[in-house]
Amino acid sequence: MDARDLLTIGEVERRSGFPQSALRYYEREGLLRTTRTSGGQRRYERSVLRRLAFIRAARTIGVGLDEVREGLDQLPDGRTPTKADWARLSRSWRGRLDEQIEALVALRDGLDSCIGCGCLSLQRCRLYNPDDRAAAGGAGAQLLPALLRRTPVDGV
Repeated sequence: MDARDLLTIGEVERRSGFPQSALRYYEREGLLRTTRTSGGQRRYERSVLRRLAFIRAARTIGVGLDEVREGLDQLPDGRTPTKADWARLSRSWRGRLDEQIEALVALRDGLDSCIGCGCLSLQRCRLYNPDDRAAAGGAGAQLLPALLRRTPVDGV
């Protein structure tokens, strides 16, 4: 491989938007591969930018790092993934995205009235949740679509 096809960690940071600490973490987790110069400096193949874009997209829609790793492990070794490789890999996201779109539309359409929190503070909430029946379902906004009730990937 030509040295011009290799990027420094600073170049990858600038091009991908990921901080160097994340790049090092993803390397430790086996999501990214690097080579080292004789002086021990990291060098990334240019194709790492596509892998990082995949990681960002996956994390944005709630895919955990284990699932991201499983997906990336399906990509071919020794060659840059093709459009078909990426299409096959991201096909499983379609259902997840459809669920998120449906949940977000429900949230958008209910924001001016009941958002499913079970607070009973609005007259209309009493229509959706009389006698606070939602409390029997457990903690959280039980009337929200399940996708909007789950703990975010980052746990916050």
